[in-house]
Amino acid sequence: MTDTSLNTHVIASELAPAPAPIPTAPETQPQKLTRLRFRPARILLSILAIVVSVAWVFPVYWMLNSSLLSNRTLQSFIPTFVPIGGSFENYANALENGTFYSALGISLSVTLIAVFFCLLFAFLAAVAISRFRFKGRKSFVLAVLIIQMLPAEGLFIAQYKMVSSVGLLNSIIGVSIIYTAAVVPFTIWMLRGFVAGIPADLEEAAMVDGLSRTGAFMRITFPLLAPGLVASGVFAFLQAWNEFTVALVLLPAEDMHTLPLWLRGFIQASATRETDWGQVMAASTLVALPVIVFFLIVQGRMTSGLVAGAVKG
Repeated sequence: MTDTSLNTHVIASELAPAPAPIPTAPETQPQKLTRLRFRPARILLSILAIVVSVAWVFPVYWMLNSSLLSNRTLQSFIPTFVPIGGSFENYANALENGTFYSALGISLSVTLIAVFFCLLFAFLAAVAISRFRFKGRKSFVLAVLIIQMLPAEGLFIAQYKMVSSVGLLNSIIGVSIIYTAAVVPFTIWMLRGFVAGIPADLEEAAMVDGLSRTGAFMRITFPLLAPGLVASGVFAFLQAWNEFTVALVLLPAEDMHTLPLWLRGFIQASATRETDWGQVMAASTLVALPVIVFFLIVQGRMTSGLVAGAVKG
C-alpha cells in the first residue's frame, strides 16, 4: 500500500462519525420502605367499634347462653358465661303446652299477609311518584311524611272502633290491615329511592326495540328493583313480626295471640310462681329464631338494596 492511499485511509477514518453509544438502563435505587404512621384516631375508632359490637352481640349471646342453663345456675352470684353441662330442657318446657305453635302460625299468617300487600301498594305508589308527574304529587309525598310523624298510641282508639265496627276483632285479616296501613308509608318512601335510581332511558330504549311500556318495565326495571324490594320486605317483616301494642288491642282472645303476646303470657304465667329465667330466655330465643333465619337468607340482597337505595332519592 502506497503512502498516498495510507494517508487517505487515515483521513477517512478520522472523518467517519463515531458509533452511537449503547444506552444502558439507569441504575435503580433501592426503594425506601415506608413506615406505617401511628394514627391514634384510627386506633381509638377501632377500639370503639369493637366495644360497640360486643355491647350489641353480648345480650343475644347471653340470651342463648341462659336458655341452656337451669334456673338455679342463673340465680347464682357467680355468672356462667359458657353453658357447660347445659341442656335443652328449657325449650321442651316452653313448648310443653302447645300454644307456641298456634301463636307461631298466627304470627306467620299476619306477617306474610302484611308484607305482601305492603310491598304491592308501596311498589305501585313509588312507581307513580317517581315515573309520573300528576296533580297533587307533592302533596301526596308530604302526606306520607306527615303520617310517619303521628304517634301509634294516638291511633289505638280509632283503630279499635274501626276494626270492631266491621266485625274483625280477633281476626287475622283485621290485624293484617292495620299492620299494612302502618308500614306502607315508610315503605313507599324507601322504594321511591330505588325506583328513582333506575334511569327511565332504559325503559325508553326497550320500547324502541318493540316492547310495550308494561313489558319494558317488567323485563328491564322490575329485575333491577329486586334488591330494593328485599330490603323493604325485611323492614316490613320486622315491623309486623315484633309488633306488640296493636296486637294487644285487636287480639284480646287468648287463642288468637301472636308470638309477642304469647311471650308476655308465658312470662306472666311464670311470674305466678318463682320466675324461671331459663325458660323465659328459651321462649325469647324461639320468638327471635324465625327472624334470624329470615335475615340470614336475605342478608346479601338486603345489603346491596340498602346501598342502592341511598344513591338517589
